Amino acid sequence: MKNKESKSHLPLRLNLLFFLIFLLFSMLILQLGVVQILYGQDAQEEIDRTEQDTSETPVPRGRMFDRTGELIVDNEPVLAITYTPPKNVQPEDNLKIAEQLVDYIEVTSDGLLSRVTQRDVEDYWILQNFEEAYSRLDEEELELSDSEQYQLVLDRVTDEDIEEISDEEMNVIALFRELNQASALTPHIIKRDIENDEYAVIAENLNRFPGINVTTDWDRVHLFGDTFSGFLGGITTTRQGIPDDNLDYFLSRNYSRNDRVGRSWLEDQYEQYLAGQKEVREHITDSNGNVISSELIREGERGKDLVLSVDMELQQRLDEIVGEELTEAVEEYPSEHLNHALAVMMDPNTGEILAMSGKRYERDAEDESERIKDDALRAVYAAYMPGSTIKGATVLAGFEEGVISPGEVMSDRTVRLPPGDGGGDLTFSSHSTLGSLDDIGALRESSNVYMGFIALRMNDELRHQYDFSNTVMSSTREGFQSMINYYSQFGLGVETGIDLPSETTGTTDPYRDVPVPGNMMDYSIGQYFNYSTLQLGQYVSTIANGGYRIAPSLVRQMHSAGDTDGLGPLYKANEPKILNRIDMDDRYIERVQEGFRQAFQESSGTGSPYFGDKDYNPAGKTGTAEAEIFDRGELLAEVNNLNLVGYAPFDNPEVAFAVVVPHTDPNSDHRTNLRIGERALDAYFELQEERQGTTEEELEDDVELEEVEEDTSDEE
Repeated sequence: MKNKESKSHLPLRLNLLFFLIFLLFSMLILQLGVVQILYGQDAQEEIDRTEQDTSETPVPRGRMFDRTGELIVDNEPVLAITYTPPKNVQPEDNLKIAEQLVDYIEVTSDGLLSRVTQRDVEDYWILQNFEEAYSRLDEEELELSDSEQYQLVLDRVTDEDIEEISDEEMNVIALFRELNQASALTPHIIKRDIENDEYAVIAENLNRFPGINVTTDWDRVHLFGDTFSGFLGGITTTRQGIPDDNLDYFLSRNYSRNDRVGRSWLEDQYEQYLAGQKEVREHITDSNGNVISSELIREGERGKDLVLSVDMELQQRLDEIVGEELTEAVEEYPSEHLNHALAVMMDPNTGEILAMSGKRYERDAEDESERIKDDALRAVYAAYMPGSTIKGATVLAGFEEGVISPGEVMSDRTVRLPPGDGGGDLTFSSHSTLGSLDDIGALRESSNVYMGFIALRMNDELRHQYDFSNTVMSSTREGFQSMINYYSQFGLGVETGIDLPSETTGTTDPYRDVPVPGNMMDYSIGQYFNYSTLQLGQYVSTIANGGYRIAPSLVRQMHSAGDTDGLGPLYKANEPKILNRIDMDDRYIERVQEGFRQAFQESSGTGSPYFGDKDYNPAGKTGTAEAEIFDRGELLAEVNNLNLVGYAPFDNPEVAFAVVVPHTDPNSDHRTNLRIGERALDAYFELQEERQGTTEEELEDDVELEEVEEDTSDEE
């Protein structure tokens, strides 16, 4: 009976065990079902997860042409080696590539080795000696953040550690450094301007170096050498990248930190057009960072080409003229302070700069051929006293203020002023006693006295008095400010508006705190005020064109990249920009124009010895300013600034010009300003005649060809 009860309990226990196992399997299956049904898609997506990334590849910059279509600035192709890292690349990966690549790349060239820093070497040592480096941290320091730990490790790399690094390892470090500069999926130039054999070796072994490729990069090249190169400007290198002072500006416009950008003058001013449109690719990567596919989203487009207003042939001739005349002046009158000569030529009707030159004489140069250096930028940023060249603006100010009337005659003789602070009588006179002159004659013969009386009358002083030696003279700010305001209408003392990143405004009213009538008389003849050569060019252009102050410009047009080496479709044209119209009667301007014409063409005119026999009908105004050179408050020398402004033809102006030769010897009779001005105008009209003659010859050849073709067809 007992055995039966024992047997009956055994199956029951087995059944309970099987039932329990069944329940456990059921729960497991249920759990798997829940995972499969509710979370299966998420799990699969995680396995199949991909990411979209974009990369941008820079394109060559736009080129520059002169006004005749002559190519000035181009992109010269150079061979280069690039590295395109995958996503999530680790320093160890880059180091491995560098160690393999070092046997194929000459590191000492292209400055790769010279750019290695102490930090680069320390990073390399830590990577190669990871355990030893971190063993230098104690337990508390190991609790710090990764970045804090790494900084401590860096601080504990010793000189002895660095000395262990061999020259071969230094070459590896140089390449390792460049590889680390690259952004994921974006080509980065690690070496450029490589030789053909180096290019070939890398190309043959690309399968050994993941991400390494060979390509063609470009260099900016000025095809006319130094001619006008200062104004063309320069660009940064890929290693310089975006300038720090403009970092936010460029980054907000989708630039990369290592993009090459214009860093000066026209390259900087027209960066948004010259930069072009980057090529954009979209990359699909898996969860491991491997690229699955790559698609072109936007084709790259080379930057816009600029057509400048400058005539490079005229520019070359002007450079030669300025250099030759400066050299002759220095050698004939070797004043140690005469070092520069400047000239600007422009279209007075549009403001377009035709040529702009500046030369500097290097006295210490051993080779005579190296003594003349280009310094054309000084025409824009340096200011000098203009002398009598501004007397046209003084006369117009007198007309508009009503202190003189057209045709009014004054006697040009010495004016006596009250004693100065040092005692003794002061006088104000012209270069010689000129007698009775009207406004036109005062411009023709450059009367200081006529201009001085305009200044006195604008200051409410006596109108017909020549002896103020016992008179208490006073002056008001209103008289000074009125003269300054009139000058500014011509661009004197204000920005000209030229399409360049910077220019000087010159200086006005240096005696603001001591406004005495004698100073105001000096102002009226171009003393104390300082203006740039470009400002004088804008001033005389305003007179030449009848009173319109037009912003000078260096760029005429922008063209989209074409399919050929020539210009593509017109993208944008820079129209003349009128800044203001001189606020005065046209007949006043016409009288000043006539005074300028007589100054160049009448026998008593100050410029007639150089321009009186010219058939291109010139007009203009000479000017000499007396200047002083100081060094730390000590007077070094008394010098003259020789200046000249003009235009031609008088009745239909095509070209206006300004010349400034500062710091000449007062005893010199070498009229450098007049010689430069004469030769510059001669060169302009000779060039126009040569080109017209060439065109006529081409037309004649075409006509002859047509006649031959016609005769041939008749015979047939």
